[in-house]
Amino acid sequence: MKTNSTENNNLPYGEKKRGLSVVKIGGNVIEDSVALDKFLTLFSKIEGPKILVHGGGKLATQLANKLGIASQLVNGRRITDGESIDIITMVYGGLTNKTIVAKLQAKSCNSIGLSGADGDAIQAHKRPVKEIDYGFVGDIDGINSELINSLLKIGLTPVFCALSHDGQGQILNTNADTIASEIAIGMGEKYETTLYYCFEKKGVLLNINDENSVVTHINTAKYKELLDQKIIADGMLPKLENCYHALHHNVHKVCLGDLEMIHEDAQLFTTITL
Repeated sequence: MKTNSTENNNLPYGEKKRGLSVVKIGGNVIEDSVALDKFLTLFSKIEGPKILVHGGGKLATQLANKLGIASQLVNGRRITDGESIDIITMVYGGLTNKTIVAKLQAKSCNSIGLSGADGDAIQAHKRPVKEIDYGFVGDIDGINSELINSLLKIGLTPVFCALSHDGQGQILNTNADTIASEIAIGMGEKYETTLYYCFEKKGVLLNINDENSVVTHINTAKYKELLDQKIIADGMLPKLENCYHALHHNVHKVCLGDLEMIHEDAQLFTTITL
């Protein structure tokens, strides 16, 4: 994955990389006003530079239904036709993104809302048609890490929605987990990046029926063991694959858990390393 950064990656002798937190939240937090407010309070208190990435698929589906536009899903993945990309752009880049930014401003976290088109932040191409035509869905080609770094340097917190662009004027619906991962990778040249995936579980669970059976640390050997035991499977499998993709491409560590994970005293979540 290329990054559009012209900075020298070699830091002066003895100088350590500064920490950067890249946090992704999903619809289960966004759609719960109490949970969202709690999350944003915790997020605003994270020390040092930080970046927020959000989804919002359920809200887009709700608006589409109100407008009489049918949402098409294949194996849990959205088919993004011409009408759908209009809805997604309005919800992701408009309502959801600006609501989050406004709430962060109220918590003294000076933030700026962005799509991948803004400042050429996230470049992508339309996913090629194979067995399924996903429509206006983007696969990422590059991250403008120079732009993002310039925002961080002046004290702004970028808030990215799940939209990229193809450089030809077309907005593309893009997986928020992937955007978070690729931003963390792109910024890893300059920062020691930690990627946080906030979702409805407290982490990777040994027993799906026991919320507290969290595997607190997973390295490569443990990952293979959990795969063999079928503990990591189904919906958790692509999330872990995304985590290891990031770790193999200059991300320091990845953390999985619920919104409490970003509290400075949090202990019950999963940390993933090589």
